[in-house]
Amino acid sequence: MSIWGKAKTKAEELLGRAEQVYGESHGDAAATVAGEAHIMEAEAEEEAEEARERRGRRTDDDGLADSR
Repeated sequence: MSIWGKAKTKAEELLGRAEQVYGESHGDAAATVAGEAHIMEAEAEEEAEEARERRGRRTDDDGLADSR
């Protein structure tokens, strides 16, 4: 994951946490749920990006390696 992707994901998680805390402290259930949704979305995005990177690393072999 690129540095910008990591920063975006972390910012999304922090925004979600802030919204969740605001909702909990003010009794706003909609804000609490929206905050939780932001957090879950950011985590899912991060996991998907990591999976794409792992998949990309495994397919780097073009089959043209020298044989011994």
